Amino acid sequence: MLLLVGLGNPGPKYEKNRHNIGFMAVDRIASRHGFGPWRARFQGDAAEGAIGGVKALLLKPRTYMNESGRSVAEAARFFKIPVSDIVALHDELDLAPGKLRVKTGGGNAGHNGLRSITAHMGNDYRRARLGIGHPGDKALVHSYVLNDFAKSETPWVDALTEAVADAAELLAKGEDASFQNKVHLRMEAAGFGEVAKVGGARG
Repeated sequence: MLLLVGLGNPGPKYEKNRHNIGFMAVDRIASRHGFGPWRARFQGDAAEGAIGGVKALLLKPRTYMNESGRSVAEAARFFKIPVSDIVALHDELDLAPGKLRVKTGGGNAGHNGLRSITAHMGNDYRRARLGIGHPGDKALVHSYVLNDFAKSETPWVDALTEAVADAAELLAKGEDASFQNKVHLRMEAAGFGEVAKVGGARG
């Protein structure tokens, strides 16, 4: 079984935050691929289903970002899912808005959700990095990620999460390069090959 973890913070206050694009992506995957209802499990919200014939569990931890690993570890233990079959979908400051990269292992680049998963599971899980851009000043990062996406950003956020859901079959089969490429082509076709960055923390 594949474990697809969206990273974010629970509750309506954080729902539209840039930090929550991982939640948005797994929500889109759930509806596109006909997953069962979301249920409160593993200190989070979980939904079971299949993507292109691959059994999968979608998980949105409710532990808040910096404790995400507790929820991931509980789900992985229950289903005996090896770390190599865990994919974390998360916001990435070091990628331009609307870009996506997939990698296995590597550093956590100051991302508290990834840091927590690594602490509980080791480092060799896959990461689908959803670019949100950088505010340009380290001091602004905290307020930038915890601000809602601006109205002007909604079209590319929708396009990116839709592209991820459409291409999820490739991700489920472990064809990460093809998945990445398909998302890129979908974004270009939708007119989001290059997305203008929103200015500073005001978002």
